[in-house]
Amino acid sequence: MSSPPLPAPEPAPEGAPLEALAGLIAVVARLRDPLQGCPWDLEQTHASLIPYVLEEAHEVADAIRHGDDRHLEEELGDLLLQVVLHARLAQERGSFDLEAIARAISAKLIRRHPHVFAPGAPAATDGTADLASVRASWEAIKRQERQQTGVDPGASPLSDRLAGQVRGQPALAAALRISRKAAAAGFEWDDLDGVWAKVHEELDELKEAVASGDRRHAQEELGDVLFTLVNVARWCALDPEEGLAGTNRRFLDRFSRVEAALGGDLSGRTLRELEAHWQQAQAAIRSESDS
Repeated sequence: MSSPPLPAPEPAPEGAPLEALAGLIAVVARLRDPLQGCPWDLEQTHASLIPYVLEEAHEVADAIRHGDDRHLEEELGDLLLQVVLHARLAQERGSFDLEAIARAISAKLIRRHPHVFAPGAPAATDGTADLASVRASWEAIKRQERQQTGVDPGASPLSDRLAGQVRGQPALAAALRISRKAAAAGFEWDDLDGVWAKVHEELDELKEAVASGDRRHAQEELGDVLFTLVNVARWCALDPEEGLAGTNRRFLDRFSRVEAALGGDLSGRTLRELEAHWQQAQAAIRSESDS
């Protein structure tokens, strides 16, 4: 017996947010106007905009990590521009538009949250729901959706499904997702010691490949080292992306202090001199943090 249809949420109130969004849509339409538009915007395609979508998403994440609301507001605007621009490109060729995007994601959210939108759902009355049951329901609904669209999740191997899921993801995020799914399927070490042994094994193979001068082989072994370190992160409940982003920030902070100490000129300096300034920068940052 099929469940009763879920009620649609209340329509969004009219007002400034919708007016502002309509203004952005109008601006993008003008930029894409064949006669009065911008030459750069007119030559863009979905494919040519891929680097900008990824760049803006990463800048949003960076603003969140820094806790900078002003920067976050700006970067979310840049990311929203990409959504509106892609919608405009699709609309021009008669495929879909921003309205279709919004309606589709709203319907999906309602469909996948029966604990919120279904009549009489527990969360609809007391605002609470068991997280484990919510996750189980979410996965069950997704499987049902795949079956209804002719995609049987049990018909293709896990590797095939993962290949589709991580397509277009940054390599580090994709590695973490792949390792999690593979481990859940039973492809897992017995303990963390086994993961560390694999790290050392892969590192030795990287050293050998680099020493051999075979760049292609060295590239493959570097990937193996990074993938195994992602598994270390998974075992330790760490976020490799967050860890690397933090290291990048700390390096740039220390490097800027070294540059300042040397007047911006690092050329001709000995490694010993540079290392001394690096250690001084680390000590200064640590002191500032402690205080």
